[in-house]
Amino acid sequence: MKKTIITISREFGSGGRTIGHQVAEKLGYPYYDKELIKTVAEKTGFDPNYVEEYGEYSPGKSLLSLLSSYTGTHGTMGGMSVYDFLYVVQRKAILEVAEQGPCVIVGRCADYILKDREDALHVFIHADEAFKAERIVRLYGESEKKPEERLKEKDTKRAVNYKHFTDRTWGDCRNYDLSLNSGKLGIDHCVELIVQLANEE
Repeated sequence: MKKTIITISREFGSGGRTIGHQVAEKLGYPYYDKELIKTVAEKTGFDPNYVEEYGEYSPGKSLLSLLSSYTGTHGTMGGMSVYDFLYVVQRKAILEVAEQGPCVIVGRCADYILKDREDALHVFIHADEAFKAERIVRLYGESEKKPEERLKEKDTKRAVNYKHFTDRTWGDCRNYDLSLNSGKLGIDHCVELIVQLANEE
């Protein structure tokens, strides 16, 4: 069966977002990353930058304090914590775009949310630390933290968030149809492989 829905999960710095965007262009599919963030922001009233930052990250005491400053409700909305509320809205948005037709969705537990769809191809992009460290410095510049620390911090938050909402292990190959090492294969080759698999009948 041809795969008309592609979900891209990725380690920070692995190029997963770039790969997802190029796959969407080659397949002629709508691409949801920033677009999904905008949709969630409109539905929740949260700032888009806030949705982008915390939509994939784990809850915690410091985050709850921050959330309460946004809502004035000490981190709860309709009986749910705000991060749970944000996930519910994201989940609904992902289900809606999947129902609308072919698409490429990056991150936000989309692989889990759409795990029962036979027309979906779930991909995980990873790479070695050296490749990722060089890439984030080249794309995002230096910071007060070492590249390795930035990588570990981002991916740890994503892993905890994923576990919280899916009860699955982020990055475990059994959760995906395809796991690609972008550092060894290269960005372009990863794109080619995904497009080829998506087009197979």
